[in-house]
Amino acid sequence: MTRVYGTGAYDFKRHHVAEYPVDLSHQLGDKPVEAKPGAALPSSITLSEIQLDQLTMIAAANWSRVGDAKEKKPAFEPELVKRIYETELRVKEGQRKTVPLQRVMILEVSQYLENYLFPNFDAETATFEHVMSMILMVNEKFRENVAAWVCFYDRKDAFKGFLGRVLRLKSERELSIAEKTNYLVFMINAFQSLEDEIVSETVLRLASFQSWHSLSYGRFQMELGLNSDLIKKWRRMVKREAAKHGESFDPSTALEVQFLRNLIEEFLEILDSKVLPPNHGVNGEVQLLDVNGMEHVDDACVLYCERFVEFLIDLLSQLPTRRYSRPLVADVAVVPKCHLSALYRHEKGKLFTQLVDLLQFYEGFEINDNVGKQLTDDEVLQCHYDRVQSFQLLAFKKIPKLKELALANIGSIDNRNDLTKRLSVLSPEELKDLVCSKLKLISNNDPWSSRVDFLTEVMVSFFKRQQSQKEKINALPLYPNELIMWDESLVPSINYSGEGCLALPKLNLQFLTLHDYLLRNFDLFRLESTYEIREDIQEAVPHLNACINNEGETVFRGWSRMAVPIKEFKMSEVKQPNIGEVKPAAVTAEITFSISSYKAQVRSEWNALKEHDVLFLLSIRPSFEPLSAEEGAKASVPQKLGLQYVRGCEIIEVRDEEGTLMNDFTGRIKRDEWKPPKGELRTLTVALDTAQYYMDVSNTAAKGAEDVYGTFNILMRRKPKENNFKAILESIRDLMNEYCIVPDWLHKTFLGYGNPSAAQWTNMPDLLETVDFKDTFLDAEHLRECFPDYQVFFASPDGTENMDPTPPFRVRLPKTVKSSTNALPGNKKAKMSSMSDVPIEDSDMEKEKFVVEAYTPPDPGPYPQDQPRQNSVRFTPTQVGAILSGIQPGLTMVVGPPGTGKTDTAVQILNVLYHNCPSQRTLIITHSNQALNDLFEKIMQRDVPARYLLRLGQGEQELATDLDFSRQGRVNAMLVRRLELLSDVERLARSLQLPEDVGYTCETAGYFWLLHVYSRWEQFLAACNKNKNKQSFVKDRFPFKEFFSDSPKPVFTGESFEKDMRAAKGCFRHLKTVFQELEECRAFELLKSTADRANYLMTKQAKIVAMTCTHAALKRKDFLQLGFKYDNLLMEESAQILEIETFIPMLLQRQEDGYARLKRCILIGDHHQLPPVVKNMAFQKYSHMDQSLFTRFVRLGIPYIELNAQGRARPSIAQLYNWRYRELGDLPCVKQDVIFNKANSGFCFEYQLVDVPDYHDRGESAPSPWFYQNEGEAEYVVSVYIYMRLLGYPANKISILTTYNGQKLLIRDVINRRCAPYDFIGPPSKVTTVDKFQGQQNDFILLSLVRTRFVGHLRDVRRLIVAMSRARLGLYVFCRRSLFEQCYELQPTFQLLLQRPDRLALNFNETTPHTERHVEETGPVHLVSSVDEMISIYQQLYAVKFHQYVAPSIQQTSMSGQDPMDADVPVSADGVPDDTPHVSNSELEDNGRKVDSSVENHSNGVTEMETSLDNAHVVPESNSDQVRMEE
Repeated sequence: MTRVYGTGAYDFKRHHVAEYPVDLSHQLGDKPVEAKPGAALPSSITLSEIQLDQLTMIAAANWSRVGDAKEKKPAFEPELVKRIYETELRVKEGQRKTVPLQRVMILEVSQYLENYLFPNFDAETATFEHVMSMILMVNEKFRENVAAWVCFYDRKDAFKGFLGRVLRLKSERELSIAEKTNYLVFMINAFQSLEDEIVSETVLRLASFQSWHSLSYGRFQMELGLNSDLIKKWRRMVKREAAKHGESFDPSTALEVQFLRNLIEEFLEILDSKVLPPNHGVNGEVQLLDVNGMEHVDDACVLYCERFVEFLIDLLSQLPTRRYSRPLVADVAVVPKCHLSALYRHEKGKLFTQLVDLLQFYEGFEINDNVGKQLTDDEVLQCHYDRVQSFQLLAFKKIPKLKELALANIGSIDNRNDLTKRLSVLSPEELKDLVCSKLKLISNNDPWSSRVDFLTEVMVSFFKRQQSQKEKINALPLYPNELIMWDESLVPSINYSGEGCLALPKLNLQFLTLHDYLLRNFDLFRLESTYEIREDIQEAVPHLNACINNEGETVFRGWSRMAVPIKEFKMSEVKQPNIGEVKPAAVTAEITFSISSYKAQVRSEWNALKEHDVLFLLSIRPSFEPLSAEEGAKASVPQKLGLQYVRGCEIIEVRDEEGTLMNDFTGRIKRDEWKPPKGELRTLTVALDTAQYYMDVSNTAAKGAEDVYGTFNILMRRKPKENNFKAILESIRDLMNEYCIVPDWLHKTFLGYGNPSAAQWTNMPDLLETVDFKDTFLDAEHLRECFPDYQVFFASPDGTENMDPTPPFRVRLPKTVKSSTNALPGNKKAKMSSMSDVPIEDSDMEKEKFVVEAYTPPDPGPYPQDQPRQNSVRFTPTQVGAILSGIQPGLTMVVGPPGTGKTDTAVQILNVLYHNCPSQRTLIITHSNQALNDLFEKIMQRDVPARYLLRLGQGEQELATDLDFSRQGRVNAMLVRRLELLSDVERLARSLQLPEDVGYTCETAGYFWLLHVYSRWEQFLAACNKNKNKQSFVKDRFPFKEFFSDSPKPVFTGESFEKDMRAAKGCFRHLKTVFQELEECRAFELLKSTADRANYLMTKQAKIVAMTCTHAALKRKDFLQLGFKYDNLLMEESAQILEIETFIPMLLQRQEDGYARLKRCILIGDHHQLPPVVKNMAFQKYSHMDQSLFTRFVRLGIPYIELNAQGRARPSIAQLYNWRYRELGDLPCVKQDVIFNKANSGFCFEYQLVDVPDYHDRGESAPSPWFYQNEGEAEYVVSVYIYMRLLGYPANKISILTTYNGQKLLIRDVINRRCAPYDFIGPPSKVTTVDKFQGQQNDFILLSLVRTRFVGHLRDVRRLIVAMSRARLGLYVFCRRSLFEQCYELQPTFQLLLQRPDRLALNFNETTPHTERHVEETGPVHLVSSVDEMISIYQQLYAVKFHQYVAPSIQQTSMSGQDPMDADVPVSADGVPDDTPHVSNSELEDNGRKVDSSVENHSNGVTEMETSLDNAHVVPESNSDQVRMEE
């Protein structure tokens, strides 16, 4: 049976990898220096320095397993661990870092944790330093985002002992601030890993119901009083504790009970007394601290406080920990104490302040903690009123001084100022009595309880009316402004290393409510967009070269492609606010600018601006004198640029110099009236953000601030593809204002709660009892193979057994399939117990009967176009299981490893779903246009009528088909088809001797069908029933015989009544289809406008609608307005789509009668390959924004089906990555086909790791941060490529991949010099990065891994899997062996690679692309020793093959005295030797962004020689022929 994973132990690990900035001051080739203990290594440390480092030497001697693995290591020394910890892992007090990062990295890379610390860990005897060292190593793994808990799985008991020691660690000795912070980071990481059972079992006890033993008595009573069910639960728990520990046991002393409270109290003590010097602390008296007078802040304590608030936010933002920890946080009044702390108001406390505000938001989150239900706005308001009213009653009865407050209306006392003023009438003692004794908001014993400001703050926090989430998000501007853009704690720069925390929400496994989910995604998406906009501004503005002229005005001496000076800006309209709102309903402005200074290309880009495009208004005012070097170093980016304000706007309309509308798609200008734009001035009418405008105007009125809107002098645009953020943010905001949006069956699963299998089809109502599989099975044996655990019984339509069944098959699902999670086709049943008394040979008797009806499909019609298109793929049992699950209602998750036929499975699900549920509509979503087009092209090959297919979005033009599947194309196709069908109707009327005008319109054709066609058919059927014994009756009396006289074959034979009757029904079915299509065309006849026709097609006609996730998010509002409906959602590449971009496509339709229409959600992807792209590292690493919904569902343990047979690569190459999957095997084709069994000509092995030493004394280099290059690998890779081309390998069958953009550009540069000038070599199919090549494949892959110091982001196993799985026939990996072989995460792959020589093995006996050598035979082996030897090898091969041929270009080059194929010295385009280092030319231009498209996607025209290697077993007649073909 198909194994459905996810129901057992959790199996997914998070793998995001950190990258580090490069210190350019430390140049390569410096003499290695032995590091002193504790010294921090420079970040650009070389491998030789690492090898000479003391830590590396200690590792090699004691635990490292690189090199001679059999060498016996010394016994474990606790003193060594202690010495390493004391000398290498501690930092000086007061620093804003907790560990010496480079030292920890070296230890972690050497597998200190896996090979030394944990194998020798004993919970009873381990020292403090041993435990802390393990904590640091786990933290470092999380910082680098590699799997942290994997190495603990082998010794789970020891790991529990380790966690126990961690919890008791603070009682062993006093920790320094840095150690406390490291401890805290470990706890944060543990609470972020609740899906790992070995972790959650221990840490969840810390935030359990038991922890309420530590609550103050008043808070305890209050919480139990709010929920009567908790009282029963508490009593049961107390009884259990008494039974377990005895009556005398005091539960409040237990470690788990006090752990959280002790942590909080320790934090408050540090916040109050250690962040700032003691003289600023408060001892009994209330002091207002002079913030500006504080001379010193302890940075280490500030970091600790920030991390602690992050820890509390994490606890309160997940329901399992929130439920019992929130009362504890409220009881100690953490938020009020933070508000009153000196750090909250200190300039160094900005991040702390933002984190405290986030903590306050989550403490008061709109949710019922006990049942996990989201509170509506009305419920929140009612709860607030009840709370204040109760307080007023208490004040009226017990506190005479507060009588005025008791009688006031609630609106006048539920804000900070009024409440503070009314409470000021109480003395300090009376206020304390009110807060601590009467209201019991805090304990009498609280050390802060005598402070009036604290007591007032507690009252305000409790009784103030909080702004609702909806109000908050509706008041937020959608466009970022300059304040947010350069706030490092909100939008960190790219060099975020993962050491500190940020004021950002995190995407966890679970979310409190849908509003919480949407809010976190809204914030992160908005900030990620802000980061990208900021980068664009920083790139565009410097080109303008702004300065101040003598009149004091800003002038621009330069020009920028993306930014233009504004000639005139004026506000045109500010509409009155809508009822109940304060911001204006709309704000519009007019902007005039000139395009006179631009050349034609750039001018056309500005002329292409259209409605809904987003632009940015900038106010630039540089300083009068240039900043000095010292000022420039301290200045922020806006100060350097002279940037004052940034505001976004959206275009309403564009006009040229004469006022004529441009680029109008609203229909106001007809196509035939369109004229090219006149003049050089352009005027835009734009809509400004109303919320931002209200804030700006209020600020000007209240504080006398400058009028922002009078200062704009630059208009900036962005690339259209990158500028869709506003529509997506609007979609999220609209969703937050809607109610109950996810289907009930998916709601809990989506938030991460309840039974993980709840949404699986076996637990859903309304299952399809009988499934018509159509062309899924190729024959009866295929069906038996797919259901091996059932006794398949083939039945005829009359119920008798069918001895010779042929497809199609209709299957009646047995009860076990319907009720069992694991009972799907392809799942192997557990082996029978040896205790079983049932003999093996009788075991078949236990198999349940599986009834399959083999039916004969009706005759489709006499014409070739009537015949259904058939599937030819022999689906595996697992694929059949996925198809069966996909066509049933509920959530289906399919994990598709590389080459396992994800797309074929998806297409067959759609095909079978269409035929089983013809009235339902299906939406297809993918991440990329390429994947969508692949899917769409395959659907067109199945038996789904083209008129029901629709493709939306921009990528439709790339479809490899003559048919146009866009909305306009489908409308045109329907209109053309209507004319064809009406001519058929006229021909039919002629054949029946009737007037031809019945085919005038679809309506007249419908009447003709009823009156003349259908009536004749009924009369014919009645006559046939009486004359069944006449063989030729059907042939003689068929009423439409003349119409079908043009069929390719005679319709009737006259030999058998039954055969002729079947043919007659086929003919009638053809006619019925004609008139059915005409009925569908009738709407297009009635609707006159193109827009109406297109909308009708999308909302009513199309059964399968396909689009990308971006298009869905952009057009959601339009879909809702048009009433778009769909029943099923199929999402391909879903592991590559951001959470929110997966969520929005589920909600492109309005609810029907309060429930969601969506019946099926099919997610297909592979979480072991690369995740969605997030450009800002901080959002990726800190907030986990690159987590896809698919990956989160897998982490939650939701059942999934994993396809288990690959048909892409040689089985030996597949072994390099199939270890990452459960049972990934090979399809028969990759074992049997000749192409997979023949060796790669000229190479001894089909895959190999090639060790590349330093080239010209250089390994990796980084001309700019993160822009890594490796000249030696680039030269080696290109040399091997040239060697392959000279042997005759087709260029379009070779791709060169690398892991960094810098190396990609360098390789392209080398190819442009070495290969592009010569037609017989030319560029390869693609030179690109591994990340960009995901989802693609080629026969031969040359892979450069670049790095020689640290492994870098290839430590992300997902990137490794993508890199290893792109090749079909040959994979050659060029890297530094000594670095990659010691990387723990990559071991399974590199152990296999290193079983072969690490020098490239060539076979010189083969000089053509074809060989008869078997893949397992090496032939004579020549090991290449270096890059230079490889270069000389291809030069010799060139000389042998081309000694008679000299190309004109080569002759010219040779005249300069340079051998054309000599690569020792780089040759520039004009043949002059070039001794500059290999920093790519393209990189030097345009800041590394220019891409040579000729190399990027070049595929050489394939000559006879360059035929597909699918024919590689055909041997050419002779070598001379080969040379001639090459020429």
